[in-house]
Amino acid sequence: MSLARLGLFVLVLFVAATALLYAQQRRLIFPAPAQYPQAAPSGLRLVSTQTDDGLRLSAFYRAAQPGQRTILFFHGNGDNLLGAIEATRGPAANGNGLLLVEYRGYGGNPGSPGEAGLYRDGEAAMRWLNDAGVAARDVIVVGNSIGSGPATEMALRHDVAALMLVSGFSSLPDVVGEAMPFVPRALVRDRFDNADKLARVKAPVFLMHGDADTLVTPANLTRLRRARPDATVALVAGAGHELAYTAAAQAILVDWVNGLADPPLQSES
Repeated sequence: MSLARLGLFVLVLFVAATALLYAQQRRLIFPAPAQYPQAAPSGLRLVSTQTDDGLRLSAFYRAAQPGQRTILFFHGNGDNLLGAIEATRGPAANGNGLLLVEYRGYGGNPGSPGEAGLYRDGEAAMRWLNDAGVAARDVIVVGNSIGSGPATEMALRHDVAALMLVSGFSSLPDVVGEAMPFVPRALVRDRFDNADKLARVKAPVFLMHGDADTLVTPANLTRLRRARPDATVALVAGAGHELAYTAAAQAILVDWVNGLADPPLQSES
């Protein structure tokens, strides 16, 4: 094979692989688990939120104890509500309320996940809390991994009490670019430009990351810190991308929640 033909073959192969990746990327980014809880565990209530594009989505809820805020939690891309329970055990034991969001296309919910869809799912959760008498100012938004996207967007749109990102990324193209540098970043359909939004979030920002995270590397934390220099930061030694489920993460979350200056203006029931 001549050098010219070899070059053409490589080019065609690259274009074909890139086209396939573009078409299938949401299956890679949103690998919803096949198994999911059919009922709410003890202490939680199964509720339904309604999106503005007509989807009814499941979520788990427990009311806050008097004087405590409510955690609105967005889980990672390979997780479900059971994992969300594990990632919020500390705040739950602390008496905080919980609304654990399940995304479209996850946990038996209708629809297909994507950036715009997850933002709609977040808005549905915020509306549900408001209807339940929980004001935005009493809501702490927490996002783990891919959940950092809708969490940051909700904190940008609403005057929430605080935003906490666990293993969050600066943007999805940044993550893809580090893992697959041969893929043009412009081909990443879902952006989740968290770093660009953080400077405009009015609420206090808390960032937690593992220094051994190889999926969403600590370089993402560096970029998030650069975007939000006043953020409170915890870099956990030896922790990887499963940081959210560790005892260390739970202790840090509780400390952060308890350290927020102003008490809730109203209690939830």
